[in-house]
Amino acid sequence: MTVSPELVEKVIRLMKQHTRDFVVPSVTEISEITGKDPFQVLISCLISLRTKDAVTIQASKRLFRVANTPQKLVTLSLRQIERLIYPAGFYKTKARHLTELAKII
Repeated sequence: MTVSPELVEKVIRLMKQHTRDFVVPSVTEISEITGKDPFQVLISCLISLRTKDAVTIQASKRLFRVANTPQKLVTLSLRQIERLIYPAGFYKTKARHLTELAKII
């Protein structure tokens, strides 16, 4: 079965029209804010686990204002990272994982 370019354009136009009011996931929003920086997208993705989008966005922004690279993140204490990402769910565990991840990178 061959699909005409006109039909493809129509489907894309309809999809854009019907998805316009969808809520953008927090990690997508962070990706757009940070210029799709892979490190920051990964970190915000980890923060987002078991955490509401609004909390993820605010926690990520607070963290990235202080440490937006692995090199800067490893200089922070666990307590500093915990305070920056709180009230994200499991913030203490996430702070440990973020530190380890930054060291690996």
